[in-house]
Amino acid sequence: MSNKPHWKPDLDYTSRRFYIRRMNTANTSKTNEIPVAKLPLIGFIYVTKGEVLVEADSSSYLCQPGHILIIPARCPFAIRYYNDAAGYTGAFDSSALSDSKPLRFMTEPIHQAFWFDEAVFMAELFKMILASFEKDDDIFIQKAIELFLSRIKSGQPPVIPKAVNLFLESLFDPQRAIGNITGYAQAAGISENYLSRQVKQSTGRSVGAWIDIARVVRAKRLLAETSMPIIDIASTVGLDDQSYFARFFKRETGQTPTGFRKVMQG
Repeated sequence: MSNKPHWKPDLDYTSRRFYIRRMNTANTSKTNEIPVAKLPLIGFIYVTKGEVLVEADSSSYLCQPGHILIIPARCPFAIRYYNDAAGYTGAFDSSALSDSKPLRFMTEPIHQAFWFDEAVFMAELFKMILASFEKDDDIFIQKAIELFLSRIKSGQPPVIPKAVNLFLESLFDPQRAIGNITGYAQAAGISENYLSRQVKQSTGRSVGAWIDIARVVRAKRLLAETSMPIIDIASTVGLDDQSYFARFFKRETGQTPTGFRKVMQG
């Protein structure tokens, strides 16, 4: 089974009532940004290691170890960033459950964090679901899905505060220029200090660290998928000095921009 971090957009899921795969992005050579997709099924991502930033229904969700994200059917979503992430991704149809009533009010993504023993239990549960899927054990899969859904708490406050969500959404939007903390704080209508505290408390990283990550993600995509001159790529990611950009990119990735482009474009 392929350990890819995202769904294949050309695969037909219409005949499937359930699907699961192991997620493992360690040492992946792919660029981070994944195109927007829609599934005819209810999707889920459970993270056991690393982190995955998902944009769904115009909101950003940073999934870290012990986090689950459930995405309604037909809801547009995209993986904007992932870092050494491991866990499980899958999808299911409500017809796979004995009672789909708990899902009838699900109109937007649900993001929930499990802690300590509960997170370990969920990881083991998804491991057993994967094994049952490979054995076509539909009865266990049904009961297991219903079990993990029973652990979802309705009305739980968002894992990421609104200001941080707006920051991440703007930062990883490929149509927007990568800015600085002043611009992001002004856009959210809050002070730089408040944004800094909220981002650090919610994600474990500073605003500056996230800006650097976004620069690397954007630069990788442009180097891999376009013939844009490196000096223009540097400017696009907010670094007008090409020499500094080259040093920055090598420090973050271990490769020069030219070397990375050669590997990705063959």
